Amino acid sequence: MQIDRKPDLTVTASGGRSRSTRGALAAVSLAMLLSSLGTSIANVGLPVMGPAFGASFQQVQWVVLAYLLAITVLIVSVGRLGDIIGRRRLLLIGLGFFMLASIACGAAPTLAVLIAARAAQGLAAAIMMALSMAIIGEIVPKERAGSAMGLLGTMSAVGTALGPSLGGALIAASGWRAIFLAAVPLAVFAFVLAYRYLPSHAPATDRQGKPRLDIRGTALLGLALLAYALATTLGRGGFGPLNAALLAAAIVGFCLFIFAETRTASPLVRPAMLRDPSLAASLAMSTLVSTVIMATLVVGPFYLSRSLGLNAALVGFAMSTGPVVSALAGWPAGRLVDRFGSPRTTVVGLLAMMAGSLALAMLPRTFGIWAYVAPLAIMTAGYALFQAANNTAVMAGIPPDQRGLTAGLLNLSRNLGLTTGASVMGAIFAAMSGASDITAASADATAVGMQAAFATAAGLVVVALAVAAAKHIAASRPASPVETP
Repeated sequence: MQIDRKPDLTVTASGGRSRSTRGALAAVSLAMLLSSLGTSIANVGLPVMGPAFGASFQQVQWVVLAYLLAITVLIVSVGRLGDIIGRRRLLLIGLGFFMLASIACGAAPTLAVLIAARAAQGLAAAIMMALSMAIIGEIVPKERAGSAMGLLGTMSAVGTALGPSLGGALIAASGWRAIFLAAVPLAVFAFVLAYRYLPSHAPATDRQGKPRLDIRGTALLGLALLAYALATTLGRGGFGPLNAALLAAAIVGFCLFIFAETRTASPLVRPAMLRDPSLAASLAMSTLVSTVIMATLVVGPFYLSRSLGLNAALVGFAMSTGPVVSALAGWPAGRLVDRFGSPRTTVVGLLAMMAGSLALAMLPRTFGIWAYVAPLAIMTAGYALFQAANNTAVMAGIPPDQRGLTAGLLNLSRNLGLTTGASVMGAIFAAMSGASDITAASADATAVGMQAAFATAAGLVVVALAVAAAKHIAASRPASPVETP
């Protein structure tokens, strides 16, 4: 393909950034911004889309779910595909596909077409998320990798924070179709930057010297992830027989996937990666902290409105603290990782998350909104620091032909944590409040549920700290003679 014949662009060996490096960083940053913006901007349009299509909320919510499910199910596979056919080539395809899918969303004549177009947009977003992180290792010197990872975190947070306000303004000015069409010029600009500045790389090969995608493993993993995502999202917080059946299917699917990967010459995920304790620890920590951070989005609005009695404007102000802090903290967090190293900053980030969770469990009921906002800011800053440190640590030690796959696994662990957190934290909150309908729970019951949810969150962070300690101990052990090349 013509788009893969772009001459290689190198990074200067010195600490300075060349023009090509800045252009490449701008391209992957825009790709990350677009993928996160696509997640948050559609939510604000749901109340308008329902009447426009004559659909119920349960039907129109699939405009959001189709996008999220496509990312979760496909992100590992597209990361590996980028390793095989070339990350630059696949990112360009993803940006072009995102542009076309956005146009299809904006022009959708029926709800079914819109949902299908959103699933296609989610596929493109999965490519953009996985490969943006993987390409960082090719365009940024190792000593600046933390700053680059922090920049991606900032762009992701900016997209998430910008979505509701930008979407609301676009709907007021031009209707709901504008929220999808507005992404088209940004996608075009990102495509031009990526085509002009991104370096090419040699595709991965199997033992026969030919690139190959593990179709069986891809299908098994995709079906397992789809079953798990549906198990945690269907039922509006309840867990009935359908959820249980889907969860059982997901477990069986994961077991079959692991079995299949050990019996193919070109696996989607190499068995050695599955057995790597350092990678496993990083993925586990990512899932745990993403589960924790989801509590702020699931529990926060009910507590602020029911227990503190805040109006919608003040609830929005308090809830905006998290995205704003994430956007401001991402790049500085990356600089701290570059200066102090990933192990230290990982622990500091987790300690900040634990302190914020404990404060949220104890203080707001007594001290009001500011005792909610301040711990939330600490917790979110800790999350930004952990993400930059953990992502940098994982990607730094990965061979070039595995970067796309590994970035996909990191993004998958985050998405699984978010979907799990939405289900588990919501269930804990509802159960401990003791109300059959949480929207009608008393102020005291809501406060009790909130305390239980964030106490659980603090416990999960303690588990993540234990995993980090075990990872550090394992890494500090001298390699055995058998392991030394």
